[in-house]
Amino acid sequence: MPIAKNTICIWYDKDAEAAAHFYAEIFPDSSVTAIHHAPGDFPSGEKGDVLTVEFTVAGIPCLGLNGGPAFKHNEAFSFQIATDDQEETDRYWNAIVGNGGQESACGWCKDKWGVSWQITPRVLTEALFAGGDGAKRAFAVMMDMKKIDVAAIEAARRG
Repeated sequence: MPIAKNTICIWYDKDAEAAAHFYAEIFPDSSVTAIHHAPGDFPSGEKGDVLTVEFTVAGIPCLGLNGGPAFKHNEAFSFQIATDDQEETDRYWNAIVGNGGQESACGWCKDKWGVSWQITPRVLTEALFAGGDGAKRAFAVMMDMKKIDVAAIEAARRG
């Protein structure tokens, strides 16, 4: 299989394989495609340990690197997942938060490895991109939410 021209590399302490399998179970068009073991000892592991994991998240090629505890995730990087309705929004949100993750604000949450996710219903994005008073109302309502409430965004947009 050819190596992708551009791949997102995500640094994990030691759980890249578990994270990749978790994402593959949750999101459509996601899979774990290869697991590579270290050919020798390295600063945070030993020969034979899982070093990298190739996977896709919603069609985006990724490489999980078990690089050790030197670097931590933060909100400067996030996956943004567009959802079609409240059911899909709830499913992804609950899978991430309900499996050791944590809620944040405005549709953001973190998985148990500290990777940030934006679970964003399309109705929110459409409302904000439309501009005008409807966008202002939808934005104001969103600012008080953790998980996005589709019905509340739609109501705010209508006025």
